[in-house]
Amino acid sequence: MTYSNPVRIGIIGAGAVSDYHHVPGIRLDPRAELAGVCDTNEELLKQRASEWGLSKACNDPVEFCADPDIDAVIIATPNFSHCPIALAAAQHGKHVMCEKPLGLNAGEVRDMYQAARDAGVVHMTAFTYRFAPAMRFLKQLVTTGELGELRHFRSQRFLDWPETSWGWRQYKDTAGAGDLFDMTIHRLDFAVDLLGPLKSVTGAVARFAPRDTTTDGSVCPPSNVDDWSSLIGEFESGATGVWEGTTLAKGYGLSGFGHEWAEINGSEASAVYRLHEPNTLLFGKTDADLAPLPVPDEFLKPVGSPRDIHEGVPATVFRYDLVWEFVSAITEKRDAVPNFYDGWYAQAIADSVLQAHEERRWIDTPPPAR
Repeated sequence: MTYSNPVRIGIIGAGAVSDYHHVPGIRLDPRAELAGVCDTNEELLKQRASEWGLSKACNDPVEFCADPDIDAVIIATPNFSHCPIALAAAQHGKHVMCEKPLGLNAGEVRDMYQAARDAGVVHMTAFTYRFAPAMRFLKQLVTTGELGELRHFRSQRFLDWPETSWGWRQYKDTAGAGDLFDMTIHRLDFAVDLLGPLKSVTGAVARFAPRDTTTDGSVCPPSNVDDWSSLIGEFESGATGVWEGTTLAKGYGLSGFGHEWAEINGSEASAVYRLHEPNTLLFGKTDADLAPLPVPDEFLKPVGSPRDIHEGVPATVFRYDLVWEFVSAITEKRDAVPNFYDGWYAQAIADSVLQAHEERRWIDTPPPAR
């Protein structure tokens, strides 16, 4: 089926993330059209325009947001540029999806949320893993009470990454933080989505790898962000949570997807989501140890998604459903899930972890006022 008035989406930031799942997601959705690309790197801009078959290519994000032939933008640029681009998008009435973290701190994200809200545009945070089939099934088990009273949440995200330079990602002024903002923030989001607001947190971050050389051996300024993060949280419901993330877990390659373990222990049962096997949940009760439980077909993709659940690498293809949700929210004139408010709350919690570590204390984390 083709649509006479597809949502014309422009990509701002033509790097690997856009090529990996945003562009394929747009191509898959008959209600959407890839309308243009913007990147400040002229060489990459030219390459992507050719690869993606686009005539509209721009090196100025603000100018791109003002283009009348663009209805919506996806921001996949370095963290420090998210806020000004999102503000420009809202100013020009463009619907906007942005990669996480939404900003360098919660104050920036508050400004992004309020600007998009006041402009009446759809706004969405690219919290990818909410769309993993096992995560969607886990939420259903929580919602229906299958796990009983929710007591503990547990998250591990272990990656085996090279210890060479991360580029802009390894500096506070361009990234904000390291593993905490890049990886753990996802797990903060789906913990809140599953168990409700966090009451308070304490935590710590650390840096072990200097990352003072590039992959070709050139010397660069050393990293000043974390490559390990952890926190303990108390939910308003009374449940407890523990999170740990690292990029330095040797042997945790797992075909490039790394180790992800998100577990809920309830009074009746336990359930575990794992990224590298996103179509299978681990489930167990007393006297019935944790065992694989296939995700039912109805949770393998959102209703209406054109994605074929039998095609592609499971740990990759669910990511295309971000665009499906974004376009659905635009065409149905509703809020996207998750939106900038969700990104704001996750950012506020992550900021609190940094504060807690610096001040060696617990920090209260109520949801921000809408």
